[in-house]
Amino acid sequence: MEAIRQTNLQTEQPLFAKLFPNNEWVLLIVLSVEIILFGFTGNNFLTAGNGFEITRLAVEIGLLALVMTLIIITGGIDLSVGSMMGLSAVVMGALWRDAHLPMPLAILLTLLVGVLGGTLNALIITKLRFPPLIVTLGTFSLFRGMAEGLTRGIENYSGFSQEFLFLGQGYIFGLIPAQLLILIVAIFGIYWILQRTAYGRSLYAIGFSQEGARHAGIKVRRSLNIVYILSGLMSSLAAVIYVAHLGQAKSDAGTGYELMAITAVVLGGASIFGGRGTIPGTVLGLFAIVILQNGLRLSGQPAELAGILTGVLLVATILIDRISRQAAAKPKREFLEEEEVRNSQVGILSAVILLAAIIVAGSNWMLVRSIRESNSGSSSPSSSAQNQTANAPANGKKSVIAMMPKAKGDPYFISCKKGADEAAKEVGAELLWDGPTDLDPAKQNEVVEAWITRGVDTIAVSVENKEAISTVLKKAKDKGIKVVTWDADANKDARDLFINQATPQGIGETLMDEAARVLGNKGEFAIVTASLSAANQNEWIKYIKARLAEKYPDIKLVAIQPSDGDRDRAFSETQNILKVYPNVKLVMGIAAPAVPGVAEAVKQSGKTDVKVTGLSLPNMCKPYIKEGIIDHIVLWDTGNLGYLTVFVSNALANGTLKKGDKQIQAGKLKNIEIVEDEVRLGKPFVFNKENVDNFDF
Repeated sequence: MEAIRQTNLQTEQPLFAKLFPNNEWVLLIVLSVEIILFGFTGNNFLTAGNGFEITRLAVEIGLLALVMTLIIITGGIDLSVGSMMGLSAVVMGALWRDAHLPMPLAILLTLLVGVLGGTLNALIITKLRFPPLIVTLGTFSLFRGMAEGLTRGIENYSGFSQEFLFLGQGYIFGLIPAQLLILIVAIFGIYWILQRTAYGRSLYAIGFSQEGARHAGIKVRRSLNIVYILSGLMSSLAAVIYVAHLGQAKSDAGTGYELMAITAVVLGGASIFGGRGTIPGTVLGLFAIVILQNGLRLSGQPAELAGILTGVLLVATILIDRISRQAAAKPKREFLEEEEVRNSQVGILSAVILLAAIIVAGSNWMLVRSIRESNSGSSSPSSSAQNQTANAPANGKKSVIAMMPKAKGDPYFISCKKGADEAAKEVGAELLWDGPTDLDPAKQNEVVEAWITRGVDTIAVSVENKEAISTVLKKAKDKGIKVVTWDADANKDARDLFINQATPQGIGETLMDEAARVLGNKGEFAIVTASLSAANQNEWIKYIKARLAEKYPDIKLVAIQPSDGDRDRAFSETQNILKVYPNVKLVMGIAAPAVPGVAEAVKQSGKTDVKVTGLSLPNMCKPYIKEGIIDHIVLWDTGNLGYLTVFVSNALANGTLKKGDKQIQAGKLKNIEIVEDEVRLGKPFVFNKENVDNFDF
């Protein structure tokens, strides 16, 4: 059979071909280029601490990629591993906190959940003969839906013991990540199964041809059952480490991890058609991705560049592998023809590496150029000189301020960045602006970890989930980095100061009072928020409810729906609200993209008696305000929020702002009040048809 023929061919191959059966040497070259490139451009990249940090960041996806290698070798796929992580995470949290089980028992039962999920996949695939792609696509939704159903999308489990958190956050001998040992055991264990057992060899045979494997006496169904059950088990193990790493269990754990795992496996040389793949190749593919992400962050590059370069590496690796295999399959030609083929391969590889280098180097050049231009740009001589003198460090070295929004693509945070850039220019600081592209606490943690390794002076974070990020912010403080939060707060012991756009009570009461005015103090209204776990929105809702109970007995809040910070999701949620609650006369959006989405839904419904209010940006809502669909919005000057955050961050880094100070001189904002550990921008502002044209942000 084909598998035996391939085995015989391998025994006849030279040593180089045996060591790199799937052209893994390409990834070795790529890794070498990455290390050299980021060694020059990334701060503290070539350090032992960062080396171990890279391995720590690879553990969860690495566990999934290892077992995904076995599945892809059989010609299958498992798209449900990320969703199984989410389900396992919330099950473990519920068993520990709500069922009061000891953590070891909760972990054991969580692993059993993974086994059951893997068994479900296995039975449908092997007994009912359904394609793995269709089956795992279904359980992808099933497991994630179960996780969200158990928590209603709201519940977060946190407060785990330090003994448990050590598994994901601790370091052995102060340097080696605790979870790295689990990854190492998994690598050698699965390598041994695949390369040193009859079962492992049977997986290759199944990948070449299931019918051929059956004729050869291989128990195909049993072999596939084992591999999918192992996949569920490994997903649950990854979930346990994920929870220990972040310090919180939430239903969105592992989102997108299945695609990262598949990418690592394919990048490592495995064939999606089955019959080919190695564990060393997968490990190389995994670290090619992780090192790329880590190096870009330490080089101050945008996180989106990692996706572009990962795609370039993936396509190039597949292309080179395909060319080399086609060349090997052809009869031997003239020496010159063989040399031409080899030269073309080397040329393609060189071009790809050169392209990656140009992209990274070009991005670095643009970053340096923008910093130089901002430092040399003109500003008011008197104010600029005064600000730089007041905020300059004694040694003349510019501060490095790392500032993170909840989601970089959100127009709210884009407008904040304009003010942050202005302030960085005035005080002569280097501003690093990075973060997730959507609401993802895990990505926030990864970026902060990179900033800690880089050794920035101040980290400023708009927090998506306080439990998830507080641990890593404490780590930053322990390293001597100043930490501030802005827009949304973390736990108080995890930061030095909170830059508050306004008090949650002031925002909540203003929103409720203005809504009551529109409703005439009676009627029904609904709220469309960003996410049901967002810390700042939940604080506003708390004070909205308190104000409602205190002053407006004839007004009823009938629904609170999430929009995930997405305008289209807000649109659809509002459509549902208007259908389910026909007596609603006002819909309040309390996330910047949500309000125009709500307004568009109300406009298309044709209900002229329903008004919209909320918290958003003037430019996003201006057309609807002028049409009368949005009565008003409540906000603050978002540019000033970013501006103040940079001023405070720089003053903390330079030592010109100290604990106990009651105010800060913040450039154009002048004297800003500090109340205990909060720096307060000011009271919220109401934008309406009469004044909205006066603002442009």
